[in-house]
Amino acid sequence: MIIKILLVLACSISGSAIAYYTATPNSSYLITQSIIGLIIGLFVAVLVIRLEKDLRKISLRIILGGVVGMIIGLLIALILGFGLNMVSKIRENQQIIPWIYLLLTGILGYLGLVLGSKKIEEFNFRGSSLKTGSEQRILDTSVIIDGRIADICDSGFMEGELIVPRFVLNELQFVADSSDSIKRSRGRRGLDVLNRMQKSSTIHIEIVEQDFPRIKGVDGKLVALAQKINAKLLTNDFNLNKVAELQGVRVLNINELANALKPVVLPGEQMAVKIIREGKEHGQGVGYLDDGTMIIVDSAQKLLNTNVEVVVTSVLQTTAGRMIFSELKEASEKKNNQNSKN
Repeated sequence: MIIKILLVLACSISGSAIAYYTATPNSSYLITQSIIGLIIGLFVAVLVIRLEKDLRKISLRIILGGVVGMIIGLLIALILGFGLNMVSKIRENQQIIPWIYLLLTGILGYLGLVLGSKKIEEFNFRGSSLKTGSEQRILDTSVIIDGRIADICDSGFMEGELIVPRFVLNELQFVADSSDSIKRSRGRRGLDVLNRMQKSSTIHIEIVEQDFPRIKGVDGKLVALAQKINAKLLTNDFNLNKVAELQGVRVLNINELANALKPVVLPGEQMAVKIIREGKEHGQGVGYLDDGTMIIVDSAQKLLNTNVEVVVTSVLQTTAGRMIFSELKEASEKKNNQNSKN
């Protein structure tokens, strides 16, 4: 803030001084011209501050590409200007040459700036073309906020380059700036997860500027980017998973990975569980294993906040996860004794 105030003061005073010293001496409008110069300087300062805010959103790679492209365009205009100067000397018509050179400078400088900033993205993708498309993985907003991807990377099970599109970062920033405290904390958590992953030695986070202005919605842009660079999509969003698969995009779902890593539980196994709450059905109690798997215990409604021994009766796998049905160990042993007598 102090630097911005100093910039505003410097530009305003400079504008006023330039107008004052370039004005006609003893002019009756000297003070008016100084005030106009001060206003122009203030306007220039505000314009520079606004430009600085917009430039912050652009990556250094795109700025570098635009600068290099503009320099190349201006060099081409300079070379063509020498050629035009030689032609003008032969034909003895030099009045039109400065205007043609000015036109070429504007056109070629603009083309160089635009093409350089756009084509630098293609150069970046070609530079990583030594990797196969299947090795490129794009992170979506949900999997970043979830945070488990950082633990997977820290464990060493995932290495290489992970791609984070700029529009995903913008969505994270929008969520982090939300007036809703829950959304704001989720957005900040996502940004913290990205910062943590950037410090990892096993992976490299690549921010890409590729955007699809004609596509509305981050999910549609993610699918389009994955199709364009032939990459996999890392997510835990069920709807995005289905939409991407319908369009031929390979999806890596963190929730499916978590379910696959849960230990196999077979009917007849014994385990200890704490009854946390009542179940939906009469007499049922509900507990959870260490991995978050729900376990439903018959006749355990009256045993809330109690650790009990149970025997697994069946396992149900659903899209939301796995559910284990069980009964109390005493009831199971009593039932087995009755069956053996019969």
